[in-house]
Amino acid sequence: MKIVVQKVRLAGTEYRLIRPARPLRNGALYKTHSHYEMYVDRTDGRRIGTLWLLAARSPRSLIYLPMRTSPAAPGVGWEDEQPLDLVLAPRTVQLRPSRWKRIREHLNAGNAPRELRTASVPERDLPDLNADCIIPDNPKEANKFLLRKDIYAETMLLTGGTEAFREGAKEIFAVTKDGPPHAATRHHIPGACNYHVCRPIYDWDLDPLNMCNWEQLHVEFCPQWAR
Repeated sequence: MKIVVQKVRLAGTEYRLIRPARPLRNGALYKTHSHYEMYVDRTDGRRIGTLWLLAARSPRSLIYLPMRTSPAAPGVGWEDEQPLDLVLAPRTVQLRPSRWKRIREHLNAGNAPRELRTASVPERDLPDLNADCIIPDNPKEANKFLLRKDIYAETMLLTGGTEAFREGAKEIFAVTKDGPPHAATRHHIPGACNYHVCRPIYDWDLDPLNMCNWEQLHVEFCPQWAR
């Protein structure tokens, strides 16, 4: 896929950022009343999934997906839904969430240098779409699958490692594979329980003692809604 590579220096640190060369038209992310919902069609979903795999292979780069300006996805209707951008941050970058707003301002400046490139990821990087994610018992190994979430400047920042980003990509690619044939039936209703194709990407336990106090990042397939 075509990507843009940019570099920003802030507070003595240089950040390398990768973003899609073309805007995402059918990929959107929202904070709802209790969870985080991502909507994708097949084409942009595969682009987003590829960027997750690229994050797994790029320990020194931030992956930036501008999604706030995407056309509103069907099925969006909660009163408090808020569109968000998405940043995938490898732990090795050690990004402070409080710096993100200034980094984005530098990125989007009219005179900001931009380098157009083509990125590809080997198919072997993508886990088996039908395999369950098995978290190792060893705490050190299990930590590789963890994603830390920060919400800052209308952006979801996810910090993690190779295994965590590959598992997220798996769920997104699974939705883009299973979604189109299901959407071709009359039973498909975007946003309606049991009538669409979706996958949980990640769950966060906010309070281990309270089973109801948790958040989820969830991806749902929607047929192309914008051109």
